[in-house]
Amino acid sequence: MRVFYGFDSLPAFRHPVATTGSFDGVHGGHRMLLERVAAIARDAGGESVVMTFEPHPRLVLGGGVRLLTTLDEKLDLLSRAGADNTIVIPFDREFSRLDSHTFLAEYVAGRIGAEYLAVGYNHRFGHGKEGDFAYLQRVRNEWGLTVMQIDEFDEGDEKVSSTVIRHLVEEGSMEHAARLLSHRYTVMGIVAGGRMTVADEHKLLPPDGTYRVTVGGTATEARIDGRSIELAGAADGKTTINF
Repeated sequence: MRVFYGFDSLPAFRHPVATTGSFDGVHGGHRMLLERVAAIARDAGGESVVMTFEPHPRLVLGGGVRLLTTLDEKLDLLSRAGADNTIVIPFDREFSRLDSHTFLAEYVAGRIGAEYLAVGYNHRFGHGKEGDFAYLQRVRNEWGLTVMQIDEFDEGDEKVSSTVIRHLVEEGSMEHAARLLSHRYTVMGIVAGGRMTVADEHKLLPPDGTYRVTVGGTATEARIDGRSIELAGAADGKTTINF
């Protein structure tokens, strides 16, 4: 997967199929959307282009958020979900003031040259979140866009959302969270002396306690104490913990 930071040095994408969102957690609903985008791109002989934001918009606009994924974790999961390209949009208050028309005209159609745009069932974009699927249907011909909406994703009889998964992680229900995520909950960081200190204050960790985890495919134990994770038998260096 190619990663681009901002829109200034983008290549000419081949029949780009685009989607946009925060994708916090890259959960089962996100993965369904990404798989659909990848399939459309394959059928069109093109490539998928995922637009996401750094930092998370709620960290800029107020309200705060405990992140299921840091940027590195999100990029890893997007790659594993089959994204061909990801554009990391530097999100600030100036960008937040872009209206839906400008975002589509200058970025989706202008910089990316998107031929298809896929959005989730409840996705809204642009200043004041005035852009929704009904809006896309009205304006798509202005840029020759084919637009599509992906249905809500449920796991059994449960609604899948980043908010629901955050609650599960906060209470330490890691197997339940993994089922809605469609993957194990991930924490990436640097281990030194058998301990990982999670520097990003916004990264959501399970409650203090001892958990069965895997590191590099090997089962071990992780003991969480605040922002510190002690890993039994872990080598020093960059490490991914799967809860």
